[in-house]
This record gives sequence, C-alpha cells and structure tokens, in this order.
Amino acid sequence: MRNTINFDEIDEHGPQSYDATFNDVTVADLDREEVSAAGPVRIEARAEKVAEGEYAVDGTVQFTADFTCSRCLEPYPFANTSSFHVRFRPRPAATPENEEVEITEAEELDVEFYTEREVPLRHLALEQVQLSIPMKPLCDESCLGLCPNCGANRNRESCRCEESVSDERWGALAGIRDQLAKKKEV
Repeated sequence: MRNTINFDEIDEHGPQSYDATFNDVTVADLDREEVSAAGPVRIEARAEKVAEGEYAVDGTVQFTADFTCSRCLEPYPFANTSSFHVRFRPRPAATPENEEVEITEAEELDVEFYTEREVPLRHLALEQVQLSIPMKPLCDESCLGLCPNCGANRNRESCRCEESVSDERWGALAGIRDQLAKKKEV
C-alpha cells in the first residue's frame, strides 16, 4: 500500500490510483470537540498531471465516528462518504511557506499549494474528513435539546419548567406589544 501521492511518480508513469484505510485515527487527529470517538477512515483517489507542475486528485473518503449532538449533548453514531476534488500547484516563489496566498478566482477554492513533491495520503484523508464534519452535528433534525432551565434532555423526559420563560431584560418592551395589539383592533 502506497501512503503518499508522489508527483515525480505521476510525471514518470502517468495517472496513479490509491486506496488506503487508516484504522488508527484518533479524536486528537480530528481535533474537533464535536467528535467523541473516531473510527477507520478509507480513501480512494486518482491523481493525474493536468499542467506543468499542477496535479488533480479526485476521490472519495469514507469514515465513521461518534459525534456529540449540539442540542442534547448525547453521543450518536455518524457515517459519511464524500467525494472530493483537489488541485495541487507549486507554492508561488515570492511567498514564504507560512504566509497565506490570496485566492483571486472562484476556481482556486480547491487548490492547495505544495513545496514538497509528496502528499501523505493520511493527511489528505483527514483533511477531507474535517471538511465533511457538520458545523453543528445533530442526532436528529427534530432533536429537542436540553431545557435551558433545568437541563433535562427533552427528547427523553418532559420537564416541569414554565413553558415560556421570558428574559426580564426585555421587560421594557413588553408594553409595546400590547399597544400595537390595541392599534390593530381600532
């Protein structure tokens, strides 16, 4: 199993295919607080030269993980398969490696700049997993979340808190609603 995409190999032998599974992925590798456990990550990719010094990599990444729901804070299993397209270009000579490169065209959103002529397959796979993790993972679209007063998980139990709890900071505006209702009646 080849664990790197080598641009010199592509220049010499033409397009290359890659297939790898990483069973040792940890929560620390993903570095996202929403992830409570990580499973294996599988990547299938095809890399080819598209111009002098520019390479395109197309493929899919499959992974499983346990996420923490953003509303009820309960862990739930998550599985995802996502496709990707990344173009690799040499880093422009005028910019140091840690300096950002300005994106000026919409088609440059899928471009990564390289200084080394090898890309670790694991790095590419973990990057694609990062991009496919939802910003606010939900165990279910209809998740009721936690009660803001007592903290009860409203998916499992109903709490005895008042239905409509108003914030006293809005008290000064309470009379305006009544005045508007009276004007509508007239």
